[in-house]
Amino acid sequence: MSNTETFSTVTLTVDDHIAHLTLNRPEKRNAVSLEMISEFVLACEVLMGSDARVVVLSGAGQGFCSGLDTSAFGALLQQDPNELLMPRTHGDANMFQQVALGLRALPMPVIAALDGVCFGAGFQLALGADIRIAAPDTRMSVMEMRWGLVPDMGGMVLMPALTGSDVIRRLTYTADEFDAAQMQRWGLVTELAEDPRAAALLLAQNIASNSPAAVRAAKRLIGVAETAERAEVLLAESREQAGLIGAPEQIEVVQARFQKRDPVFR
Repeated sequence: MSNTETFSTVTLTVDDHIAHLTLNRPEKRNAVSLEMISEFVLACEVLMGSDARVVVLSGAGQGFCSGLDTSAFGALLQQDPNELLMPRTHGDANMFQQVALGLRALPMPVIAALDGVCFGAGFQLALGADIRIAAPDTRMSVMEMRWGLVPDMGGMVLMPALTGSDVIRRLTYTADEFDAAQMQRWGLVTELAEDPRAAALLLAQNIASNSPAAVRAAKRLIGVAETAERAEVLLAESREQAGLIGAPEQIEVVQARFQKRDPVFR
């Protein structure tokens, strides 16, 4: 892929094997439009075939994402909701659900840098990341109930792996806002940082310095471990390890250790 892919509402840049995926509607606090939904899914498809080793997800300007753009409601109301939402356009998901689920399906880790606001559709999008780093005062909410709706962008697949049923119900029934510190206590934020973008980049550099094959294997393995039965998880451990031992990247890691240098990967 080229070094930079520019869409109307999303930008994607790969620099030194680190992909920077940015919501780019700062004048709207990166509110999710129908155009952004389609472009974000396309950007994830581009990343699928890239040599990026890790992705940093952020929002341009002040604030990660303020939720669904209210101007999109009019367009949505003009369509039959069954025709819009019920077709499974991406495996078992529709286009809206594919935003967060497509992010989670990427073979490389994704780190979300959250600041300002992270509401509704933006909150569900952030759940698709492997790791969420947030400024302590970031305001976060499952916002859909304020519009008489329920979360429908993959949040109900992703939240149960991160927090308890009572927390999900508390957030969903009320649409109350909480800061990132509270969300961290509930397991929905990984860590806090005054500068989440800088912290995410530093972590991305750490991850990118490791064996790309081993990191991708680890992501696949964790995905199995989160959903499968014991026997399948144990088999997946063995299968992934067998594919790594003695491979060129693993040999390079061992040699670099003994030679006290950084490993070099193609």
